[in-house]
Amino acid sequence: MLDIKFLRTNPDIVKENIKKKFQDEKLPLVDEVIELDKKSREAKQKGDELRAQRKALSKQIGKWIASGEVANGEEGKVRLAAEQAKLDEEMEALGKSEAELEAKVREIMMVIPNIIDPSVPIGKDDSENVENERFGDPFVPDFEIPHHEDIMKKLAGIDKEAAGRTSGNGFYYLSGDVARLHSAVLSYARDFMIGRGFTYFIPPYMIHSNVVKGVMSFKEMENMMYKIEGEDLYLIGTSEHSMIGKFIDTILPEDTLPQTLTSYSPCFRKEVGAHGIEERGVYRIHQFEKQEMIVVCKPEESPKWYDIMWKNTVDFFRTLDIPVRTLECCSGDLADLKVKSCDVEAWSPRQKKYFEVGSCSNLGDAQSRRLQIRVQGADGRKYLPHTLNNTVVAPPRMLIAFLENNLNEDGSVRIPVALRPYMGGQEVIPVPAAK
Repeated sequence: MLDIKFLRTNPDIVKENIKKKFQDEKLPLVDEVIELDKKSREAKQKGDELRAQRKALSKQIGKWIASGEVANGEEGKVRLAAEQAKLDEEMEALGKSEAELEAKVREIMMVIPNIIDPSVPIGKDDSENVENERFGDPFVPDFEIPHHEDIMKKLAGIDKEAAGRTSGNGFYYLSGDVARLHSAVLSYARDFMIGRGFTYFIPPYMIHSNVVKGVMSFKEMENMMYKIEGEDLYLIGTSEHSMIGKFIDTILPEDTLPQTLTSYSPCFRKEVGAHGIEERGVYRIHQFEKQEMIVVCKPEESPKWYDIMWKNTVDFFRTLDIPVRTLECCSGDLADLKVKSCDVEAWSPRQKKYFEVGSCSNLGDAQSRRLQIRVQGADGRKYLPHTLNNTVVAPPRMLIAFLENNLNEDGSVRIPVALRPYMGGQEVIPVPAAK
């Protein structure tokens, strides 16, 4: 969410940013919110004047009563009481008007997109995202690689049919070595990030609506979040939601920055509007697990942390012998709160192309402003920190890349050296003998 003061003094910049994001339908909102903000400030000024009059009148009445003065008699009492009642009535009406105007201003400000970084490429949608850099050489073996679900089935590691009976489409059972591999990847990701100086967290898996509205756009909320019936609680779609929410309504001492956190959680997503929820395999599902990284830092340090964070994910995947690339998200593909974002994509030797396995985002001070997260500077000044988030790894989607890139011709799967301690020293996942 933008600062209303910035919008008030820079409406043309805000409008140009909206155009760069190809959201021209939002252009009238800029003038509308400026007019509402003007009325809101006028109402507040009038309210302050009425409160001052009310205070002066109360003081006058207090003096009159204390002095025992009766010169004004009953007529004076009635007159002063009437003035007081009139002021109270005006203040009550004005107070409602102030609250309504402030709510309307905030509602509109919540949907006006954040100002994108100058380095962001301009494009309408994800088809215009720009490749940044490749890490590792994409490799296609001289044998055919089956679909990842068939690889898992051959390893006796997945049952979507049973999950369909218990839970419906978009769910799965993992078992045996595949289930162990899933857990091993998460355990390795935890220790990998701890080794990079991040503090490990397990957060709440449900959050209040005010936190949801603070960390994401309305469109994302509608398409992603599961609401707990009868409760002001939502299941998280990623642990970023809980971890940024951890700081709601707090003032952080500047010497505690940067806050570098890594968190594990299950994630739940409705995937409304997503294509392929019923497709084979585990690429798009309603439930998965993820290791995330979150940073809260000084504004001037967020570009540096952005680069550190996506590089952490690249390094993680390379230790597992998976080629990856980074893809710069264009303006039209950025969620409204984001200043800058890049996807990390893993190589699929079966499809002979890259696919998304995570994303790194700098949200500037948008989440901090929504959640009232502030920093107390050494000089006593308070300011809003920047927040960033990035996926370390999100199996089982990541398992697609892992299985394809480490598959042997006989259907067994090689375990990279870095992961072997988490698999009990196992060097290969064998194909179970036929029963």
